[in-house]
Amino acid sequence: METEREREHSATETSGERGTREEGMRTRDETVILRAEAVFLCSVGLLAAWMPTAAALWLSLPTSGTKCVSEEIHAGVVAMADYAVIHDDDPRNTPTISVKVTAPNGDTLHHKGNITIGQFAFTSNEPGTYLACFWLDGANRGAGTSVGISWKIGIAAKDWESIAKKEKIEGVELELRKLEEAVEVIHENLLYLRNREAGMRDVSEKTNSRVAMFSFMSLTVCILASVVQLWHLKGYFHKKKLI
Repeated sequence: METEREREHSATETSGERGTREEGMRTRDETVILRAEAVFLCSVGLLAAWMPTAAALWLSLPTSGTKCVSEEIHAGVVAMADYAVIHDDDPRNTPTISVKVTAPNGDTLHHKGNITIGQFAFTSNEPGTYLACFWLDGANRGAGTSVGISWKIGIAAKDWESIAKKEKIEGVELELRKLEEAVEVIHENLLYLRNREAGMRDVSEKTNSRVAMFSFMSLTVCILASVVQLWHLKGYFHKKKLI
């Protein structure tokens, strides 16, 4: 009898231990899943912060002169912008403006005049600063006005609705595609920054070597001038019989 009771007691303890182990394993699995979700959400947040977004600008045009907006863009990047004249004083008599977009090499990418609303788009052929300038037309000089600009670059300039319909993706899959594009853009930006850093480092090293050479030459000239001066003074004092 005592042996059977001991067996039942040990069996009860064994089943209790198994239940505790299973609960512990479930808790661990849930913790791992929560950590994975947290890491994924953090990654999404960081990538979203790095993703190029649309920039909304508001320019107050002077009565005479030009006002420009510049953007540094890498090569092979799609950029597009919508602009419109905002004139709240008299919407019926909205003044017209002229727009000119130029590349870093000076080429004109977009040029229109006598308009109140428009759009431009281009793909950058070279890295550098792209300039969009706005000014009032001659007939509207003296009447101050404002221009609203919505500038989109890179991923933000893509038509994701058309891409989703063409590739038949939606929801999480579409967001993952956006994040994949963002990762590629970030990688390209890092490579671009690394190349620029290498170029700046080369320029700095060349400048340091030139400064060191110039310092050495200056020191040599000073020493030679001092020797010549001492030789001249020694001859002068000999002639005057001072030494």
